[in-house]
This record gives sequence, C-alpha cells and structure tokens, in this order.
Amino acid sequence: MSSVTISKGGIERILSGHPWIYRADVADAASAEPGSVVRVVDRRKRFWGQALYSSKSQIALRLLTRENRPFDRAFLAERIAAAAAFREQIAEGAQACRLVASEGDLLPSLIVDRYAQCFVIQTLSQGMEKLKGTIVDILQEQFSPLSILERNDVAVRALEGLPEQKGFLAGEEIQEVVAEENGVKFGFDLLGGQKTGGFLDQRENRAAARAYARGRALDAFCYAGGFALTLASLCESVLGVESSAEALALARRNQELNGFTNVEWKEANCFDFLKTSDQAGERFDTIVLDPPPFARHRTNVESAMRGYKELNLRALKMLNPGGTLVTCSCSFHVSEADLLEAIAAAALDAHRTVSVLERRTQSRDHPILLTVPETHYLKCLILRVL
Repeated sequence: MSSVTISKGGIERILSGHPWIYRADVADAASAEPGSVVRVVDRRKRFWGQALYSSKSQIALRLLTRENRPFDRAFLAERIAAAAAFREQIAEGAQACRLVASEGDLLPSLIVDRYAQCFVIQTLSQGMEKLKGTIVDILQEQFSPLSILERNDVAVRALEGLPEQKGFLAGEEIQEVVAEENGVKFGFDLLGGQKTGGFLDQRENRAAARAYARGRALDAFCYAGGFALTLASLCESVLGVESSAEALALARRNQELNGFTNVEWKEANCFDFLKTSDQAGERFDTIVLDPPPFARHRTNVESAMRGYKELNLRALKMLNPGGTLVTCSCSFHVSEADLLEAIAAAALDAHRTVSVLERRTQSRDHPILLTVPETHYLKCLILRVL
C-alpha cells in the first residue's frame, strides 16, 4: 500500500474529527495512484490512518479509518453491514431509506439508497468509483436485491475527473418501483427522478407534519407529492404546486396509487403563485414550503435569505389563526439560525405572531456527525401562527 505524507495542517484536520484532508495539506503523494487506498503518514512516517486518495479533487484524502488493519473487502463489507444494522434500528419497516450515507457511515463519498428491493448507489470519488464493483458484489451477497443501479449523473463527480453516468449494474433492469412511506404508496423513478429517485431525507419530517395537518392545505414545491399525499388523509383538501410538469405527472400517479380524491395539482412558479394567492386573499390552515437549495455556494447566502423571507412572508400572511407552517431549507450554507432570522423578519412584516412547535433536521438514516458540519444540511421548522 502506498503512503501519502501530510503536513501539520492535515494532522490537525484528523485530530479535529474531520475526514477530509485538502490538497494544500498533502506534502508528498508521488507514489499514490488515483483512487487507491493509501496509508496516511506524517513527515516522521508516523501512521495516522487509511484514506481514499484523489489525484484531481481539492479533497485529496478522505479518511476511512484510523485503524492499522487493511481496508480490504472484508472491512468494506463490515462497514456496509453496520450501516444496514443501524437502519434496522432507526428505520424499522421503512421500504425506502438511505442505507449508506457516506461520511455519516464512515464510508466517505459512497451513497446507497434502498427502494423496496432495488438499490441505487452513487460513487462520488475516484476511490469509491474504483471500489464500485466490490460494493455491488457485497450488496448482492448481503441483501439479494432485485436490481442495483448507479445514479452517478451528478456534477460533483467532475471535481474528481469522473464522467457523469447512470444505468444498471446488476440484477433486473427495474426503473420504477413502488414503496410505502408513512402508510402512503409512492412510485419512484430510479433512473429519471431527482437525486436517486426521491427525497428520502424528508421521510421523518413528513411523518411529523401529519400531527399538525388539518383543514385546507398547501404544499409548495411539492415535487412528486411527498408532503401533499402524506397529509391528505387528515385534511379537507390539499393543493400541490410545482413548476415541473414531469414531477406533477409523477404526483398524479402517486395520487392514483392511494385513491385520494381531495388533492389537486397546479403547475406554476411557487414564488409567483404565493404572491398572486396572497393578493387574492387565499387562506389555508396548513402550508408546507420545501424549496430547492437557494445557496449552493457561500456567495449565494444573501440572495437566499431574501428568497426564504419572501416565501415565508407570503405563507404567514395566508395562514388562518392557529394554522401550521412547515418550512424547510436544504441549503448547507444557510444555518438554522439564519432560517429563523429570515422567518422572524417575515413574521414582523406580516404582523403575525409565530411560535416554534418543532425544530427538525434530516431523517436519522442521513446521520449528522458532530465534527463534520457538511453532514448537517436540512433544516425543517414546524411553526404555529397565533
């Protein structure tokens, strides 16, 4: 196994509990091959761990373990089995969940999502790409899935010098699968849907929202109807608004799967819809705001804050007294404190008094590591308008 020498800064990164070591903190990687598992040592040749090495990314090393035992097939299989055992504990019975959450399961740059008996994987670094065949073999041995697909059609792979690609890796070529979530059936397009087929990180938040749903409900940025259909059985009516015709087509199919008759869909820009509806005096008892990320980079935070304030201002103005607002942000660069600040400003402008019922984050199958802030990206607030 080749060794990569790191500087004092790289040692400090490891001691801080973060698994990423940047290229600037690599002193010598001359013998390391792209995508290989390497020994991480300092200038005195002291061992600091084993990591995946990238020859392209600014994240040159992704730490796999501090242990001095080979990170071989058996070690990889143990990590995957441990991740699956944790899901059996915190997502028991879930037909769709994240089985492996990269850094959150000590397998950086590897994502494995399970949709019923179909698995979708993402290998987002040179190292995990090199291990892809072994990962597929391990998944087949441990779970006997009907199908394994890759959804490596993500821009982040370009940072690793890897092409975007998607397709079937093993088993049957199953593109669409139906899985139940919170008692509701959903169809997932594994090859063409968002992310790996759906937004699994909101599963627990959708369940939490049901405790407050009532009356006339609005689900803005509804995508395939995740929140809308989860709340439908508890509401008089639900309106789902989405700008994507393809997403709404899937939402309608999901509605048919469950036989709901009190849900309607509208294709529209959600900002424009909320403004027009507010001006028209529309009122709701439950509103969900689950927009796409507004701040993909730190430089976008200021404009993102304006967007979050505008959305929440319109929603707060349209809620009846005693109504519930479920509002989310999946922008890593926007903290919960930032989101609360935007909503507080919106509440003042709307002349509404708001109380916080729940402060939530992503589902537990997307673990958050205390020393890796990048693993905490989703914020979900459940609020009551007095």
